[in-house]
Amino acid sequence: MSAEQSKVVLVVEDEPQILMILADYLAELGYTVLQAPSSLEAFRILAGRPRLDLLITDFRLPDDVSGVMIAEPALKLRPDLKVLFISGYPAEIIDTGSPLLGKVPLLTKPFSLERLHLQVQKLFGA
Repeated sequence: MSAEQSKVVLVVEDEPQILMILADYLAELGYTVLQAPSSLEAFRILAGRPRLDLLITDFRLPDDVSGVMIAEPALKLRPDLKVLFISGYPAEIIDTGSPLLGKVPLLTKPFSLERLHLQVQKLFGA
């Protein structure tokens, strides 16, 4: 089993096409991918899944919930969880003043799948 195959990744993205592309790509790389099209589904998975290695979350989600609002409590429950923000609106993440700023990488949309792969490898120390 490769390192990728042992890693579980949760992708939170409300745009169905982007969620599908990211999930399919990460699965092709060998990761176990869980998909959450909403913050509610993301919280359900975070509460019920015993193991997660990486949270990739869009910043701007429906219902006035942000990726930061998902990542902060997730990291309190799972301090070893790796987090990657993706956003077409990077200034909004900076405006949150979250303590995660500077600690969690951000990929600005649009980004290449190769760039995503490099960032994920970097988070996992590969």
